[in-house]
Amino acid sequence: MSTNTTNITSTALTTDISIAYAAIISMALIPIYIGSHWSLFSKHNKDENSYGREEDKFLTPRDAYMFPLVASCFLFGLYLIFKFFSKEYVNFLLTAYISIFSIYSVLETFRPILKSFFPNLDGERKNVGFDMPFKIPYFDITTRFNVTNLDYLNFFISASILAWYLTQKHWIANNVLGFCFAIQGVAKIQISSYKVCCILLTGLFFYDIFWVFGTDVMVTVAKSFDAPIKLLFPKSLFVSDPKFSMLGLGDIVLPGVFIAFLLRYDSFRAFKEDKPTSIFPKTYFSISYASYLLGLITTIFVMHTFQAAQPALLYLSPACIISSLLTALKNRDIEGLFAYSEEVEEEKKEANKDTKHEDDLNAEPDD
Repeated sequence: MSTNTTNITSTALTTDISIAYAAIISMALIPIYIGSHWSLFSKHNKDENSYGREEDKFLTPRDAYMFPLVASCFLFGLYLIFKFFSKEYVNFLLTAYISIFSIYSVLETFRPILKSFFPNLDGERKNVGFDMPFKIPYFDITTRFNVTNLDYLNFFISASILAWYLTQKHWIANNVLGFCFAIQGVAKIQISSYKVCCILLTGLFFYDIFWVFGTDVMVTVAKSFDAPIKLLFPKSLFVSDPKFSMLGLGDIVLPGVFIAFLLRYDSFRAFKEDKPTSIFPKTYFSISYASYLLGLITTIFVMHTFQAAQPALLYLSPACIISSLLTALKNRDIEGLFAYSEEVEEEKKEANKDTKHEDDLNAEPDD
């Protein structure tokens, strides 16, 4: 979830700190862009590169209302655990748990990249004989152990990165794991409607404000939690013990899910009944993406100016919601934006497939 964006000890905006800020901003923007377009691709294509068979499972209004409450309980629970138990043992257990999600995210992210470089390795799948249920919150995935030579290479590279992180805790290894996790979070989490998007970001807006400004819980957990749940960049690259600028993955994934939804809405508006292509006006996506950038710059500016941790969603949530609403007003599309439901569209597609299948079965053969 959201953490303090950075932890700065000097108000001077040096070259090193400017580079760190620029790196953090870039590392936030890239996963959102990639994840958003992958979410659009996977909506219109059965992704053969995926390691899991995914069913359409949308975040409902009830899920959106409950999300900040569940996150608050989890956050406060971690705060109490860190307060009364050894940080080393707690981080060992949490890192082991999160590593399972991380390795899946790295495998999913690297596979299409490796396939583009080594297409000959992705031949006939070898079935090793069993499936293993593998559940993640807001994902419904069954991992299948049907692999090609490309998968062996992918697993070797991914496992090596994870081993590097677990043994060295190097910030680059941390960022690779976090980067892949952010991409997959944006690409995989599906929200049924714009209303649900707004409920989710509004709830997290108040969640972030309370836990950062109202208590020391968020900052304490962020500093104590030694796991790849945040992106890091050193404020000085050439020192033995660098201090880091950081951004929590929640500040990337949750606004990113909203922006990805708007990209899919752009696609719906452009094509509707036509077969979608990669080229279409990405009005809502572009404006919300730029607004996210401005919101993140504002977060860093305020944090640096006042030398205090900032709840990033205080700036990012309004930036995304207000920009999308203004875009809809300008396009006279408020009704269409609020009426659009991906869940309904999926149900229509399934109904059309069933109808077509029945028509094919009932069709009389030609003489």
